[in-house]
Amino acid sequence: MFTDATTEINTRDLPSSATAIVAKPNDLNKTISKAQDYLLKLQQPDGHWIFELEADCTIPSEYIMMMHYLGEIDEGLQAKIANYLRSRQSEDGSYPLFTGGPGDISGSVKVYYALKMAGDSIDAPHMQKLRNYILSQGGAARANVFTRIALAMFEQLPWRGVPYIPVEIMLLPKWFPFHLDKVSYWSRTVMVPLFVLCSEKATAKNPNKVDILELFVVHPDKEKHYFPERTALNKFFLMLDKLGRVTRPLIPQSMHRKALDRAQDWFIERLNGEDGLGGIFPAMVNAYEAMLLLGMPKDHELVVTARKAIDKLLVINEHDAYCQPCLSPVWDTGLTALALQEVDKNGNRDALIRAYDWLKSKQLIDEPGDWQVTKPDLEGGGWAFQYANPHYPDVDDTGLVAFAMADSNLPELDESIHRATRWIVGMQSENGGYGAFDVDNTYYYLNEIPFADHGALLDPPTVDVTARCAMLMARVAKGHDEYRPALQRTIDYIRSEQEADGSWFGRWGTNYIYGTWSVLLGLEQTDVPKTDPMYVNAARWLKSVQREDGGWGEDNFSYHDEQNFRGKYRFSTAFQTAWAIIGLIAAGEAHSPEVKAGVEFLMKTQLTDGSWNDKCFTAPGFPRVFYLKYHGYDKFFPLWALAKYRNAINNS
Repeated sequence: MFTDATTEINTRDLPSSATAIVAKPNDLNKTISKAQDYLLKLQQPDGHWIFELEADCTIPSEYIMMMHYLGEIDEGLQAKIANYLRSRQSEDGSYPLFTGGPGDISGSVKVYYALKMAGDSIDAPHMQKLRNYILSQGGAARANVFTRIALAMFEQLPWRGVPYIPVEIMLLPKWFPFHLDKVSYWSRTVMVPLFVLCSEKATAKNPNKVDILELFVVHPDKEKHYFPERTALNKFFLMLDKLGRVTRPLIPQSMHRKALDRAQDWFIERLNGEDGLGGIFPAMVNAYEAMLLLGMPKDHELVVTARKAIDKLLVINEHDAYCQPCLSPVWDTGLTALALQEVDKNGNRDALIRAYDWLKSKQLIDEPGDWQVTKPDLEGGGWAFQYANPHYPDVDDTGLVAFAMADSNLPELDESIHRATRWIVGMQSENGGYGAFDVDNTYYYLNEIPFADHGALLDPPTVDVTARCAMLMARVAKGHDEYRPALQRTIDYIRSEQEADGSWFGRWGTNYIYGTWSVLLGLEQTDVPKTDPMYVNAARWLKSVQREDGGWGEDNFSYHDEQNFRGKYRFSTAFQTAWAIIGLIAAGEAHSPEVKAGVEFLMKTQLTDGSWNDKCFTAPGFPRVFYLKYHGYDKFFPLWALAKYRNAINNS
């Protein structure tokens, strides 16, 4: 089921500065102090924290492909990205979506193409192994829609091999079954410029004429099964896809031009300066290429700025390089601040003041946002995930940051806290839960359209985001009864979502350990008694999945095989152990032997520089499709857990 890409972490995998553990594992104060000092040194001059955010090899591969699409190849950078890609190949030749996971054909096809573009011989052993894996999975024609679109742009696949996604979608009325307002923010920002690229049949310059015909089981022009049928509804959408292609010549040119103009206006309004469209790499690249395809010159200010946004995502090291999917400064700063507050609010006061001054400057007050389509009368107050992304404030970030502010006891934060809380109350979905960016984004039938073979088109409410909102509302509800009805609805939603074994699903972190930790931390702020079955059953489940070494770990494969991998991994991780400890303490289990064993695990595995170093990916971008490694998770979560344990023991 798994490759050999990840095995037990050992010292040869760790940085040279961090090859020894703490000398005195029983010295809790020393462990906390070292971890605190490590984080404080990483604070940026303006007060924020930012850690690398790494994805699978698809995005670095797409960066190389972008250079060849444009015909602008930075050979030195390409060589470094190729080094990065080669180092992450699994033993079976494939490329997984997360460290140690099974191979993924779509990502593997893009890596193969990128490495071939970078000059790797198809006869090289690693390329042979990769090609054999792809062919064993049915060849490149079995890749997902986004990969096939890229192959069509490079003329490796006919355009009939991708879904029919005409730019005229921009002209559909709001009542139509498919409309931009009915899909998630990330889908909108990726799709609108993609409508342009697909409708105009964008063609890559591909100056070296690199092809990958050897990756097809049959010649791509003869492939007849690009769209496997899944359900009756999917069959219906496939029929509409065929009808659209047949009627395409009947669309007036004036209507087509109007649709192109509307698409261009839409994404230009949201270009977001040097932080890029939607703040995410796929949308940024699509917008950049669409502007060029629509005739905007390369030296146009908007085009130049859009390219800067893409390149700001690069992480360039001495021997390798990769491209991040986006940047996470607001999330990183809020979580780091909470960890430092748990350690010592007064001692870390100066650092926290600088952090909150920076966060206050990033709060979105009256900026236009897509969320206003469903909530036009709601005042702003949220935070984005990135440095800037004004059209798309993040509910999860907003709940976290506002709670951290409320927890800090620092002055001059009340206005920001209550503005954020009012926005959170207004963003509640009908079922009492919260999506990450939109309200009631639950048009599940849209996941059946051919374009949505990734199943990640929507942003429905999830329990982890909802728990953060409950945590905030409960904290600030004292003296503000207007928040209590929404708070009660969140608690009811959370109760309804608890699994039979006591855990909760984690949408934005891996996985049931994350969901359960998130809920328990949120419930801790409410009036729900610790004897409530939610607490009792969740604590029982966390204890049941503790590993023999005292730690906790859960594999991303739990999103693919929940029955066998829920709460389970081949080894313990520092960040998931921290989640479990925090959750158990929130449930009133600070004195339990399980918490003590978890604390000892963290103390034993701390590195000499004060940090921890987990090699695995920490969260899904989209479950079963796209995964992330937040490089800060194994730095601030263990500190938070250890400090919370110390405080709980000292105050008991």
